[in-house]
Amino acid sequence: MDLRYEAREAGEAAHQEIRSSRTLDEIEAIRVRFLGRKGILTLLLRKLGAVGPEDRKELGGLLNQVKNEITSVLEARLGELKQAAYSEGLAREALDITLPGRKARIGRLHPTLAVMDHLVDIFVGMGFTPVEGPEVESEYNNFDALNFPPWHPSRDEHDSFYVGEGYVLRTHTSPAQIRVMKSQPPPVRVVVPGRCHRRDTPDASHVVSFHQIEGLYVDYEVSMADLKGTLTAFAREFFGPETKVRFRPHFFPFTEPSAELDISCLVCGGKGCRLCKNSGWLEVLGCGMVHPNVFDHVGYDRQSVTGFAFGLGVERMAMLRYGINDMRLLYENDIRFLNQF
Repeated sequence: MDLRYEAREAGEAAHQEIRSSRTLDEIEAIRVRFLGRKGILTLLLRKLGAVGPEDRKELGGLLNQVKNEITSVLEARLGELKQAAYSEGLAREALDITLPGRKARIGRLHPTLAVMDHLVDIFVGMGFTPVEGPEVESEYNNFDALNFPPWHPSRDEHDSFYVGEGYVLRTHTSPAQIRVMKSQPPPVRVVVPGRCHRRDTPDASHVVSFHQIEGLYVDYEVSMADLKGTLTAFAREFFGPETKVRFRPHFFPFTEPSAELDISCLVCGGKGCRLCKNSGWLEVLGCGMVHPNVFDHVGYDRQSVTGFAFGLGVERMAMLRYGINDMRLLYENDIRFLNQF
């Protein structure tokens, strides 16, 4: 067969196949079949060795021309298919900028921790220093040093979580006060926030793990008047300047005398309603003058120093602040509920 004819046939066949190609794989197969190492044009160029010198130059130019034309058309079609694939990908993955953006979800403090930080800030403003203590505490620091007798009900296993011999999950943050007094002489003015644990059956006002803030002020000539002034100022700062307070006699092993602090009802203002059980008052915290026996345990001279202590439940304060009627709601991890605060 004439080499000129074969060259023209190969060129026409290549052009037709290139125009009919639809994918990048098809284009690559056409390139290999016509221009590869064993391709049709490559084999035709090798036949030039058998052609006479008088025709070799003409046929060589023709074959190179056909090869260049195929290469040019092939590259053009390859570009078209790549552009089509790119456009198809953009259409499939395109971002519709006309849609409204998605608002980023920003985290926030849990209402219990937010209230605890606020409470600590109030007492820091009064000169108290925040301190922390371990949650696993010795039975001595948790009970004995705080004047709990051996027969006290809170020391029973049905009330407290014991961790090995002589250790307990702290039932209040008061053991940190013992640690502070053992480590330094008076004056001591500290506030102790933290988590506590008791074997309570969860209900609307009790959970097993909860948070407390306890305060301690020990110095020379500290009186009940200092206690009342400090806690009155705290109550009006946290609940509002119009808040009324009252102190009721109570009993705690580690204070003598002891008292409960009540505030005027936040709903009815003292007139009586369902929240305050028509009494006009809400119980807020316990307090009192530090018992002399506690001073004996930490090595303070009971004849020289006096002091006061107080303790409050953070969850209780959060419930009063936000109008929550069930403490368990704070720990059910319902995002719909927590997003309100």
